[in-house]
Amino acid sequence: MRLRSRMAIWGGKLACALSRGLGKGNGSSLPGRVARRIDPQILSVMSGMVREKIIAVTGTNGKTTTTSLMAHVLRESGKKVVWNPMGANLMDGAVSSFVLAAKKSGRLDADYACIEVDEMASVRVFPQLKPDCVLVTNIFRDQLDRTCEVDITCGQIQKAMETVPEAKLITNCDDICSFTLAAGCRNPKLTFGIGESIADDMPAGTGESVFCPSCGCRLEYDFIHYGQLGSYHCPECGLKRPEPDMTVTEVVFEGGTYSFTLDGRRIISGAQAPYNIYNTLSVYTALLAVDGPRDGFEEAIKKFDYGNNRECAYQINGARVQLYLTKNPVGFQQKIFLIRRDPEPKDIVIQINDTVLDGEDVSWLWDVDFHYLHEASVASIVTVGTRGADMQVRLKYEDIASRLGRDVKETVEELTKRGSRNLYIITNYSGLYPTIKMLEDMQAADSMGKEGRDR
Repeated sequence: MRLRSRMAIWGGKLACALSRGLGKGNGSSLPGRVARRIDPQILSVMSGMVREKIIAVTGTNGKTTTTSLMAHVLRESGKKVVWNPMGANLMDGAVSSFVLAAKKSGRLDADYACIEVDEMASVRVFPQLKPDCVLVTNIFRDQLDRTCEVDITCGQIQKAMETVPEAKLITNCDDICSFTLAAGCRNPKLTFGIGESIADDMPAGTGESVFCPSCGCRLEYDFIHYGQLGSYHCPECGLKRPEPDMTVTEVVFEGGTYSFTLDGRRIISGAQAPYNIYNTLSVYTALLAVDGPRDGFEEAIKKFDYGNNRECAYQINGARVQLYLTKNPVGFQQKIFLIRRDPEPKDIVIQINDTVLDGEDVSWLWDVDFHYLHEASVASIVTVGTRGADMQVRLKYEDIASRLGRDVKETVEELTKRGSRNLYIITNYSGLYPTIKMLEDMQAADSMGKEGRDR
């Protein structure tokens, strides 16, 4: 390894230590930024040290959970894995995952790398990362001020795939947008999909594409899972959802979680949401594509926590508190589906911010079918955040009563003490980690207080 590359790694590690020591952040992106300043090609250098395969995960929803699940399965099989668990998925975040995994000597001891990559950053990241496999989870509208419409997102990923022509492309063939994306790439391909309805009571929400990409005729669906994902066909030109290379069957929802059959294996998962069936299926398909280890897959899935800092549960003041991340219409629709499945009375806190991380355009809120909250046994709704007032207006148009809160912590304290004792918090991205920290502190303080009272 060149001295310059070693210095880049040492510099990145030092920056991380200083950042954490000063309480300035968790070091998920800064090490990569510093390392790249010293050696702009550091990602190429370090990706070349991976002994077996590199898998990149991109797409709109599910990247972080899918990457975490992939890393978990590989580690359970005894492999050493580099990955970005905090979801820092731009160039600096990808580099940071390698820098922080390297030894003090600068060498990397890794069999696999599973790297989450932002769709719009893929054009820059893929040429240096050199993935053996690219998994696209799905394509939905997200951060409209940055990514615009889905056609632009698909175009960016197609350009990125041109830079890695040997990489295998894994796509969801239930998604007409991903179907169109794959058709525009020359890479070797594998598909995954679900050929049976997985939740009859799930509202489909707003789809991203309703017209045939070949002839422009309106598509017809035999069934829709959610968004535009389902079994589609064109009545005019005959285009239809292809048979996937890998699928699940015998999907059962029982005891609050899903089980299903995958490649002859009965998977008993902790997945409470239909989209996590897709995440699990996509991981298995990617491992198949790179001839990765699949023995013990069932046992690894049993041990995996699908919450992954996106769906965390807490006990505060004797109340159950469930935190959900949402960042676009389809994601929000899924959270409403999960809330509606809970028959008990509940309070809801919705935090909407408009930072660069979230997307400054919050017009996507008007594409969410909030009217389903009328069927969710909701006791109260409080909106907070920099665009809390916008959220309140959106609910007003659905004849859903809400009030504007001043502070998340104050609201949680109030509702866990005097509310339904069943609280849901929905936040977009910039509010996620501060809210997790707040809830963890509140839960710890409550636990300590309870121990003191019991003595």
